[in-house]
Amino acid sequence: MALGIHDSQMKYTPAQTEILNVLSSSITEEGLYSMPSAPTQQEQQAMMKEMEGKPWASVIYHKTYKGDMTMRLIRGFLVDLFMAISLIYILTRGGSIPIARRVFAGSVAFGLAIFLGGQYMGHIWFDLPWHMITGDLIDDVASWSLCGIWLGWFLNKK
Repeated sequence: MALGIHDSQMKYTPAQTEILNVLSSSITEEGLYSMPSAPTQQEQQAMMKEMEGKPWASVIYHKTYKGDMTMRLIRGFLVDLFMAISLIYILTRGGSIPIARRVFAGSVAFGLAIFLGGQYMGHIWFDLPWHMITGDLIDDVASWSLCGIWLGWFLNKK
């Protein structure tokens, strides 16, 4: 948000009120909906063949909006802390401290692996458009590069 990296991640439609009204009156429980879909796997298989080349959508539906960021920030920090500790464990597993450039390279590789195993898999399997995941790629590479620079210094300080 502050740097604008994720500004193009979500698209705007002037028909959002009408779409939300239809969704609210048609969907009774929160979740991820793929449309069109069918109740059974057999019907889904048949539908896939006839849907080729036609429009489709994924909708994540929530009954109520919760703007409180406190728990999201706390949970995000705890996940980041766990991942940084995991990276330190991986880098120091051999019993010796790797040189700073290896720490940096390992950290960047860790960030790329996180991106490839997460958002890029969404691009592969759910056709997430590039504009939706580019910010995440920048976040992962930049943040883990900074982490690698700091860890390279911290682990090797005398």
